[in-house]
Amino acid sequence: MDAWIKGMDLSTLLEVEECGGQFFDHGVPGDAMEILKRYGMNMVRLRLWNDPYSEAGEPYGAGTNDLPRTMTLARRAKALGLGWLLDFHYSDFWADPGKQTIPKAWRGLDEAGLADAVYTYTRDVLRTLDEAGLTPDMVAVGNELTNGLLWPYGKTPNFEVIVRFLNAAIRAVREVDGEIPVMLHLDNGGNNGLYRAWFDGYLAHGGRDFEYIGLSYYPFWHGTLNDLEANMNDIALRYRKNLILTEVSTAFTMEEYQSYERLPDERRKGMATKPALAERVPYPMTAEGQAAFLQDVMELVRRVPEGRGRGFFYWEPAWLPVPGSGWANDAALAYTGEQGPGGNEWANQALFDYEGRALPALETIRAFQA
Repeated sequence: MDAWIKGMDLSTLLEVEECGGQFFDHGVPGDAMEILKRYGMNMVRLRLWNDPYSEAGEPYGAGTNDLPRTMTLARRAKALGLGWLLDFHYSDFWADPGKQTIPKAWRGLDEAGLADAVYTYTRDVLRTLDEAGLTPDMVAVGNELTNGLLWPYGKTPNFEVIVRFLNAAIRAVREVDGEIPVMLHLDNGGNNGLYRAWFDGYLAHGGRDFEYIGLSYYPFWHGTLNDLEANMNDIALRYRKNLILTEVSTAFTMEEYQSYERLPDERRKGMATKPALAERVPYPMTAEGQAAFLQDVMELVRRVPEGRGRGFFYWEPAWLPVPGSGWANDAALAYTGEQGPGGNEWANQALFDYEGRALPALETIRAFQA
């Protein structure tokens, strides 16, 4: 896309709707995607999990983002004239710096077999999308690749294998449609040493060309805004790539939302119950503080040298605390081996309040001129 991106990750939207979530703009009910477009959203980010179901066919939740559900959301975005970013996780469930789990169907493959699987899967997904008229406007090969992908083979610092896997993915993208720009996405956007080490290692081991560097930045985890700006300014000039703040958010309240999720006390979990995290953020956890944070973030991205700051994606602005929509259900927890609870940890960072009403930060996004 040539436009400066005001994007949103809406990967859980179908699930929220299926669980009864409703959205309102100045008291008028409406479709969340349409409301967000009215407030300036011009691109949607959608994650893709290979097979987010148990062997018995139980969905894992958190959007259960298989290809058919991703296509449903992409089709809605296209119908509204929105662009979309496809975020391959190359896993059956969440992939991030703490976990990069080989998909069930790829278990037992060696390094060469995994590279072939990455290529074939990426190619086949993009062909399916192309045939359906849903070709993405951008593709991220892997999600938050800070510690690699497809562990243990592609775990940092084993850049030779990381590059082998990512080259396979990028080759598939180029073969299906050479015009689709490719993103490599890391977390911890305030850590310049991390970004230099990762991209230097990637390029030194023969990493293929790509167009965008994606960064995650959460102010309660990833340093100060000054740290983020210093990193973005440095890597923009060091690697001569365009940058997108691919995940960003902050809270609009510290009010507990347990009653909305209807979780019992022993299963309560969420940022609203973690004041130590809130203390790290130099903005009040209010609707006004959220809007001020986003204003400063957008200005920061706009200031990146050579115009290489190309926009942002707000992470899960429509993930309401509705019963039945959480980060992992019982089937998912059995698969991952993680401890629950599996409620919604993000509701107090959405751009709609707990009742689904549009928050003032959306006015800030609409008014911002890049």
